[in-house]
Amino acid sequence: MSHLHPLPPRRGLRRALVATALAAVTTLGVGALPAVADAAPAPAAAASAAGPLAADTVDKPVTTALDRVSRTTRKARAKTLPARVFGLAVPGAPTELSEADALASSLGRRATQLTFYSSWHYAADFPTADARRVASTGAVPEVTWEPWDPAVGTPDQPAYSLDRIAGGAFDAYVTRWAQQVKAYGAPVAFRFAHEMNGSWYPWSEGVNGNTSGDYVAAWRRVVGIFRSVGATNAIWTWTPNVPFPGSVALPGLYPGDRWVDRVGLDGYNWAGLIPSTSWQSFGEVFGPGLAQLTSLTAKPVFIGEVGCPEGVGDKAGWIRDMWAYLDQHREVRGLTWFHFQKEADWRITSSQASHDAFRAGVGAFAS
Repeated sequence: MSHLHPLPPRRGLRRALVATALAAVTTLGVGALPAVADAAPAPAAAASAAGPLAADTVDKPVTTALDRVSRTTRKARAKTLPARVFGLAVPGAPTELSEADALASSLGRRATQLTFYSSWHYAADFPTADARRVASTGAVPEVTWEPWDPAVGTPDQPAYSLDRIAGGAFDAYVTRWAQQVKAYGAPVAFRFAHEMNGSWYPWSEGVNGNTSGDYVAAWRRVVGIFRSVGATNAIWTWTPNVPFPGSVALPGLYPGDRWVDRVGLDGYNWAGLIPSTSWQSFGEVFGPGLAQLTSLTAKPVFIGEVGCPEGVGDKAGWIRDMWAYLDQHREVRGLTWFHFQKEADWRITSSQASHDAFRAGVGAFAS
């Protein structure tokens, strides 16, 4: 999330490949992919320690075959998948988890993923102890990994331009993290340079000297380093903002299925809190973007961040509508609620009614 959001705004072989791919989708297991873009693709990737929160990472022949599967078929198949991910982003995480614990108690459901934010400027090392703390609660840690100095607060940060990342200026830094993640050994999800289709971060194309193609090159550089050291427990989640008028088109920003484990969307009901916005339902916020994602890739789709403000409209009703929408869209495999009081009171506990509406739906969603 950002303070600077704009408008929200051959026959038998083929059958074997598809069968293998669908089995991988069903288990949502991460496979070991080649570290080089031109490496010869394997028929299917083996499952690794990354576990049920990760996406299938079969190589291109399978992906191409899967792309021919209709969206209706994918939705029907989604009903047989494991439980969906209930994620939280909470104050204090990953060092202090009292808020996550309190929510687990009041909601009767513990999060299976905890998301936190880490900037390249301040975080010299992967927070192994914090990741273990999160994992001890039964959740997978998800790092929103941000190549910038957040204290500057603007996208004009030439030190963190995409061409510098793609050109190797941060290879030593990324390699250190990759080695530490490998040593950690357990699953850890990464949202590297999220919301890249906007204009509020230094890694967005069209700002900070970045041009078309730079984002994909930077993403592949980073992921390639992790693979080269054998950090196969890293789960890579490509997470744009929900598309809005003027945002960068998603196809040109997508690194490709061989470089991504799962995809997501960040979106909020801004409800007039910033200019030119109005109250929007969950479906109005996410529907168009989800349609774009499912036409772009067959990777599992997640809601990376979501929130609705208190005191503007019927937040409890909005949350009930969200659960109803997600019940009809089983292809969405997880959701992370942004439980902060920041630009607005996005917290689940902003009112008793909002809390109760969330509690009433989260159990069915995550089961």
